[in-house]
Amino acid sequence: MKLARFILVRVAFSLFVTLVAAFFTLPLLWLVLTPFNPRGTLAVEIPAAPTLANFRLVFANTFAMRALLNSAILGLGAMLIVTLVATMSAYALSRADVPGRDFLIYALILFSSVVTGTAAMVPIFLLIFYLGLIDAHLGVILVFTGGLLPTAIFIMRDFVEGLPRSYEESALVSGATPRQMFKDVILPLVRPGMVVVAIWTFVNVWGAFLIPFILLRSPTNMPASVAIYSFYTEAGTPIITLTSSYALLFALPVLVLYLLVNWRYGFRFFGGIKR
Repeated sequence: MKLARFILVRVAFSLFVTLVAAFFTLPLLWLVLTPFNPRGTLAVEIPAAPTLANFRLVFANTFAMRALLNSAILGLGAMLIVTLVATMSAYALSRADVPGRDFLIYALILFSSVVTGTAAMVPIFLLIFYLGLIDAHLGVILVFTGGLLPTAIFIMRDFVEGLPRSYEESALVSGATPRQMFKDVILPLVRPGMVVVAIWTFVNVWGAFLIPFILLRSPTNMPASVAIYSFYTEAGTPIITLTSSYALLFALPVLVLYLLVNWRYGFRFFGGIKR
């Protein structure tokens, strides 16, 4: 009786896991197979005669291809600023004796959930308008930086707090300046955290839609998350073959970034001290 109950539970659990895996796998299969299908449908089907014609049409759309470059500019710009500022801020908050610094960190995280939210778009739009940065990539990058930076500081602070102060003291005793100590001791040790923050920032900016859609005006500045609507008909119906092809291209940079980090670090992040 116990054996039968055990087998029944295992079978039920296996079916449940299979259903959950299928739930997440089928959309990915559709995304991979549909771009090569001359007749795009919402069903997951292996194309009988795979074709690259859909990609040729996508590459012929100069607006959509330029949008991929704009997304890269926004993602890389925000990634660099957030990573560098978060690293320096986390180190300062960790090492300096700032009254109420823990409260400050949690307050920043709380307000960061509002800065990039829908409710904050009106004041954000007015601020960017008065700064003269409407329809400028810099304005969008600054908005993303303001929204992502508090959480990035919180993430980096955990990495900095794990560093023994004896490393810094040894460097200073050996004659290193504070700048040299930060560059040659701290940065190599917090490199794992910097990689985490950089990837997290890039992914958040790469897939964002609302902020670029509101702050950017000219077609030449639109990112790919907005430009994908150029593959819709006038009635608002997506052209499935072209939309899926562009969506696959849109997903490739994030996938390449994942594979690159996995190849470089194997997700076993480590640091080191420069001599």
